[in-house]
Amino acid sequence: MSLAISTGRMTIMPPLAKGRAGVSFAFLLALPAAAVGASDCRQASAVYADRDGAYELRFTPIDSEAAAASNRFTLKVLKTSIELDGYVMPSDDPERAVGILMFKCPGGDVTGADLDACTIWQGTVYGANAKGEIDNLQPEAAAAADRFLPGLGPSIRQSQIWGNDKASVAPWDVLAFKECAK
Repeated sequence: MSLAISTGRMTIMPPLAKGRAGVSFAFLLALPAAAVGASDCRQASAVYADRDGAYELRFTPIDSEAAAASNRFTLKVLKTSIELDGYVMPSDDPERAVGILMFKCPGGDVTGADLDACTIWQGTVYGANAKGEIDNLQPEAAAAADRFLPGLGPSIRQSQIWGNDKASVAPWDVLAFKECAK
């Protein structure tokens, strides 16, 4: 299973995406499988890396039946102290797995403006199996994908984490399965 995140081109931007560029990506790929198969790892423990060695995406368990999110992850900008928090939540009508990636969001009661200010990326998270069949990212208990494909490079370039002593390489569209966290 492969994963893709698309920021999707929208005519009306949701509140968290205001001011962000809407970019669409279509993903299908045929890459060699990693030595340790992603199918042997739960999505909640999957770790991915980009081709330039600049980013590491790490899923972590939510372990709560009551959580609104179906998946939790962090995106580390390697060679910096920058680490972003991300969540994937199911939505209805149409059914989608919607991801959001945030940096230094305030805790407690926050406004939509507060969330907008700390949101780096927001979009739909897709999975593509070995046959190229596209589906939503599955919950954390499902098998991990072989590849993780975020369309967030342009969003990072236009965000507060881009610049000197910050992120200086936009992630390639493909983050490959690296390992299963212990």
